[in-house]
Amino acid sequence: MTNVQSVPRIKKADRGVILTAVVLVVIYALVFALEQILPPTSMLFTVLKKGATYALVAVSMNLLNGFTGLFSLGQAGFMLIGAYTYGILTIPVAQRAAVYQYYNGGLVQFAMPVIPALILAGIAAAIFAFLIGLPVLRLKSDYLAIATLGFAEIIRSIFQWDKLGAVTNGSNMLRLFPTFNDFNIKNAEGEVTLYLSTLVPFLIAGVCIALIVALIHSSYGRAFMAIRDDEVAAEAMGINLARHKQFAFCLSSFFAGVGGAMLAMYQNSVQAKSFTSAMTYEILLIVVIGGIGSVTGSCIGSFLFVACSEWWLRFLDQKQMIGEWEVPLLRNGFRLVVFSLIIMVVVLFFRQGIMGSRELPDLFRKRAAVKAAGKGAGK
Repeated sequence: MTNVQSVPRIKKADRGVILTAVVLVVIYALVFALEQILPPTSMLFTVLKKGATYALVAVSMNLLNGFTGLFSLGQAGFMLIGAYTYGILTIPVAQRAAVYQYYNGGLVQFAMPVIPALILAGIAAAIFAFLIGLPVLRLKSDYLAIATLGFAEIIRSIFQWDKLGAVTNGSNMLRLFPTFNDFNIKNAEGEVTLYLSTLVPFLIAGVCIALIVALIHSSYGRAFMAIRDDEVAAEAMGINLARHKQFAFCLSSFFAGVGGAMLAMYQNSVQAKSFTSAMTYEILLIVVIGGIGSVTGSCIGSFLFVACSEWWLRFLDQKQMIGEWEVPLLRNGFRLVVFSLIIMVVVLFFRQGIMGSRELPDLFRKRAAVKAAGKGAGK
């Protein structure tokens, strides 16, 4: 008899992952096509750019709050560090005299390319996180949140300090650095031939979020979730709590720093006073609405939040007339009232957020399982 060697079976690709990849490719292709068709001033692109930026920051916060169980409110501070690092390093040398007009052109006299500056923006935020995390990560729950919130406020004040003006430009804004619009391809006459200003933030955020997802599914990610579920049991299993918490804190801050740099590119300027605690609360709200512990939920929640706050509900801030009759209540600020009511409804009726702890591949798997069960019942 001939010996037949057993051939190892190749694991079939996960249907949910394949369908998710297809959906993402379609979304990116659609963004690229819409950017070439619609006028660049369309509010849709404002929502897409800011939504992509907030999605990255929300996922980075979810990595810490949702997957590791560390309640931090310092996201705005790390975004500020990333935004300033990017702005300081990328302002063209010829423009520094105009930007640092009160500080003799500033201390830094060189300019870096965009991608290395984005990476250094994240690294700068991670270094601050490491230093802050040494004493702060010994705290738990609300105490950790208060400590990180205080750090964000201190950083905001320090960056406006006049003594550091040669680097940070003091309380004045940084400007004239490369923005998303600089990625548009132009001809010799200066006319845009290919619009890429919306696709680029999608690509940057997509790569960063993909790295976070890969980490979550690694041994480090499983250690983070073990710490979240039960610190005592995790430590008994041999997980170094201090080291893993520090790593999660620094990693979350790194991507928050990159998100801050992206926000600077979106706003075309950087000023410390705009990175208030309200920004952190917005990101936390997005995480809660999308679902704590869901990357997909954070992404969906980001675009819904930005669309509602920046676009869909804007008409509520303006007087509206129907013939000669004025619609009541529609005044400046009424948009925030309605937006708050919507948030209350979502929190009351969707306790776990839009996605809960599920991801997009889970929805496709569930649908495929329902179809299979239906076919089995039919037989």
